Order: sequence, then structure tokens, then C-alpha cells
Amino acid sequence: MPLQFRLARRSDYDSVEHMVISSFEPITWFKKLDERYGSLNGMDWRQRWRARMTRVFETEIGLVGETGSSMVAFASGTLDSQTRMGFVDLLAVDRSQQGKGYGREMLRGMLDHFKREGALYVNLECLVDNDTGNSLYRSEGFEEVARSIRWFKKL
Repeated sequence: MPLQFRLARRSDYDSVEHMVISSFEPITWFKKLDERYGSLNGMDWRQRWRARMTRVFETEIGLVGETGSSMVAFASGTLDSQTRMGFVDLLAVDRSQQGKGYGREMLRGMLDHFKREGALYVNLECLVDNDTGNSLYRSEGFEEVARSIRWFKKL
């Protein structure tokens, strides 16, 4: 069933937060950090994700993907009107719904939203070891332009 898209509402927050954190659990660098260093100042990776999700809802465009009345995907991002470039920050699919093409549909929905808002370009970031995400972006015509390394040091 194709996804229907709408802007996220404040009432979606708890469901979106749970879905995003759950879907990112296998790949998030926040969790990798905890595995090496433990929680940061008493905040484990899930708590840090919750804080991130609060900022996402306060500062980014949030788009929900639904099948019928069920939320199955979420994307967030920002649009720089000066450069007309969108940035896809988060793309998440409910773990029970992965493998059904909803990630691709959600990505396309976010790109269409950016186009309607005047974007001419879009960029995103993905961890090198996220094979599923990188394969999706490559297949959708994204080109790798740079790699970065996330460095960390305990003081």
C-alpha cells in the first residue's frame, strides 16, 4: 500500500520518537559510543536520542508516512531558502515495516516536499557502515561527495 504523507503534528511526537529511536538502534553512532565509553554524564544513547528528537520537532520539518491510519515512516530535515538546498536529517521506518519499500517512498516524499517548497538541491549524511541506507541513496541518484570521520575523546 502506498504511503500517504502529511506534516508531523505535536500529537505525533511520542509515536515518532519511539519509531525513530527503535529504527536507529542497530546503526546509530550514539549506541556505538556507549559501547566504548559508557553513558555520557549519566545519559545513555536512548536519552541522548530523546533530546535530539526534541530539537528535531522544535527546529525541523517533520513528515509522517502512513498506510491507512498507521504511521510507518518519518523523515525530517531543513531547507536553506538562500541556497535552495534541503537537508534530510532523519529517515526512519518502523522496524516491523522495514523491507517493504517504505524507506524509498518516505525519501521520495521528503524530496517532493522540498521541491514544493522551492528546493533545487538536497543533501544528506549516512554512516559508511549503513549498507541499507547507502544502497538506497545511491539507487535514488544521490552521489557521494565526501566522507567524514566522527572522532571522539574522553577528557
